Amino acid sequence: MTNMKTVNEQNEAEKQILEEKEPVAFDTREYPVEILIGKYQSEEFVIPKYQRNFVWEEDKEKMSKFIESVILDLPIPYLFFADERETGKLEIVDGSQRIRTLNSFKNNEFELEGLEKLDLLNGFKFSDLPESRQRRFLRKTLRSIELTEKASSDVRRDLFERINTKPYDLLPMELRKGLYDGDFYNFIEECSNNELFLRLCPVSEKRKNRGESQELVLRYFAYADNYQNFVHSVEDFVDDYMKDKHKNGFERQVMKTQFENMLSFVEQYFPYGFRKSENSNSIAKTRFEAISIGVTLALQENTNLITNNILEWLNSEEFKEQTTSGSANNKTKVVGRIEFVKNKLLRL
Repeated sequence: MTNMKTVNEQNEAEKQILEEKEPVAFDTREYPVEILIGKYQSEEFVIPKYQRNFVWEEDKEKMSKFIESVILDLPIPYLFFADERETGKLEIVDGSQRIRTLNSFKNNEFELEGLEKLDLLNGFKFSDLPESRQRRFLRKTLRSIELTEKASSDVRRDLFERINTKPYDLLPMELRKGLYDGDFYNFIEECSNNELFLRLCPVSEKRKNRGESQELVLRYFAYADNYQNFVHSVEDFVDDYMKDKHKNGFERQVMKTQFENMLSFVEQYFPYGFRKSENSNSIAKTRFEAISIGVTLALQENTNLITNNILEWLNSEEFKEQTTSGSANNKTKVVGRIEFVKNKLLRL
């Protein structure tokens, strides 16, 4: 049986609640689909930088099922908006995928597919619906919560985090973009767009849209700075690093030079960059980490490093074992693969 809380503990807890409970000024509204589309097209809605790209566009079945839900009057989660103080426009805190799907459907940009309840609508575009059904669709309303201009940026950021901590929604890097938008995130994004990085570490457009390139760059800096203190969770480790740099600042030029020197070395000595072979279309995170950080550590010990036996160990079973998937959260593996590359380059 758990111990009963004392009156003093209850009072302290209540005090904390009152201290942390920031006033949230909001209105609830219902917008017809036609109005939502109109506001989106006239750019009255602002999709902030931290929002992800239109990833539903690559999943027509998901878009179709959302349209089906609207047609059938099934419950739709609230849209969340925030009043922009300077412009009076509405920032979309959550719901941009749904609004863009409505707009895309109205513009006949995709056909419905994968529907089960309304299976006879599969293959239909908006213009294929009878005019009466088109009108009814555009009159459908979606509920929204609108934070007024009185709501602070901290309230908006906190709301975004709480909405998007579902495992099926934002990926870790997309969430970090929303939580830590600022100088350090901009620096990570700048590095991820480095032409040499893109050439040595190609990422598909789909994965790039989900923050894969930024994720790799962030992991690089986090491990390069502190890999020996990694514990057991990559996500927590990288999150803590991101929070620290966002809050306490960073040495932009030093980090940029380090990153570029690493890339130059990889370009000169690694035949396929971070890829496993000339025909590889993807980059394993563990392989990227091992090579990029191993190279950085070796260059820190010998700035004039020259090597000519890369392929001997790069294609070895030992290196393959060090960089197998499933070893991402194993500290021994993390340290082992990084120092394996460093030691091979330094011929230790």
